[in-house]
Amino acid sequence: MDQLDFSIRRLGTPRYASPLQLSYVNDDYIANFVLDSERILYANSLSSIQRSIEQGIEPPSFEAAGPRDRIFFNPPDVTAAIVTCGGLCPGLNDVIRGLVLSLRHNYGVNRILGIRYGYQGLVERSQLSPIALDPERVNDLSSRGGTFLGSSRGPQPVDEIVDFLLKRGINILFTIGGDGTQRGAAAIVEEISRRNLSISVIGIPKTIDNDIFLVEKSFGFDTAYSVATSVLSSAHAEAEGAYNGVTIVKLMGREAGFLTATASVASGGVNFTLIPEIPFDLDPPHGFLSALETRIRERNHAVVVVAEGAGQEFLVKEASRLGTDASGNIKLADIGVYLCDRVKEYFHIRHIPVTVRYIDPSYIVRSLPAIPSDRMFCLRLAHNAVHAAMSGRTGMIVGYWNSAFTHIPIEASVSRKKRLDPEEDLWLSVLESTGQPNRMVNAETAKKM
Repeated sequence: MDQLDFSIRRLGTPRYASPLQLSYVNDDYIANFVLDSERILYANSLSSIQRSIEQGIEPPSFEAAGPRDRIFFNPPDVTAAIVTCGGLCPGLNDVIRGLVLSLRHNYGVNRILGIRYGYQGLVERSQLSPIALDPERVNDLSSRGGTFLGSSRGPQPVDEIVDFLLKRGINILFTIGGDGTQRGAAAIVEEISRRNLSISVIGIPKTIDNDIFLVEKSFGFDTAYSVATSVLSSAHAEAEGAYNGVTIVKLMGREAGFLTATASVASGGVNFTLIPEIPFDLDPPHGFLSALETRIRERNHAVVVVAEGAGQEFLVKEASRLGTDASGNIKLADIGVYLCDRVKEYFHIRHIPVTVRYIDPSYIVRSLPAIPSDRMFCLRLAHNAVHAAMSGRTGMIVGYWNSAFTHIPIEASVSRKKRLDPEEDLWLSVLESTGQPNRMVNAETAKKM
């Protein structure tokens, strides 16, 4: 890993004692404050740490998240705002609820605003008035999918956003969203810094794709792969129910295959898993269609799961006509439909009867309420975001790494995307559970790998 700067910005010296009644010592049966010196190691193997020591450098580490004994903001002076941006994701309402409850009950913050429809609601000309939030208002949010604040894609003028914050007296802003949202948050932080203002901006990373760099797991992922696993079980029943049945399921995953791979392993009934990180060909002698033919001849059914971003090299012409979305992302052509057509064509030419079915559960997966494990994770993320904001930290997201909550500079987090490593154990588990070939590429593609 390149040597990234993991230092966290602070607005100034904390001036107030925390209202939390926590401890400074161990073994007294009271939870402790977290020391600023507490760090979470980036590497979790002894060999990696030994290499750093041999090179005479300190092993890379993150600042540990959690409550500090001194806080920067005086709670009666705080006006906090919460904004949700980008696509829907299970757990959004749980994070909102957790932020409101922690601000009110743990720190005594009374002025909490919900920003409507993403960054669009942070500019005055949108005429989208914020919603006053309190524990009663958010009490039943956990039972609802989506975000009750609404969301939108795309940037807004940063100077107008900071003007909006100043006009409303907002001195803490929580940004809930993916890398595009957090890039926007980083720009807001820079404008705040340019004006020498004491406004904290804390990000809470959100993506079903689980592709946020330096974040082990993002909220909503557990729910997404759990629901996707149920879909894959149905897909298996459909495939088995027809002679030479082939069911193709498309899951979300623009540039990363974590959701597709994890659901594939969890389901136990998938035969082929196609993701953006692993190149594959379609045609014989060693492409996917050849492997699928072997499977059909031997077992008379197959389940294929493909991430939405896989195989886009086969669809360049179609994708070029689609343009980009409001966030500037290139719109993807439908690899699922394309695969269905190619499978039908391939087997028709060979006079092999097949029944092909296609399932795209994307919008169902992302809009459901979170499962209990995700709800707990959302609540803990929210608590740690509030602790960070009240301590005067800014320009950071709350992450999760090596089973611990961390503080990560936004600039480091958005510097690249996280990708599934084909040489690590998750992809090995995919290969072992599906039985698909290690590679489904012909000689020409293999030369480029």
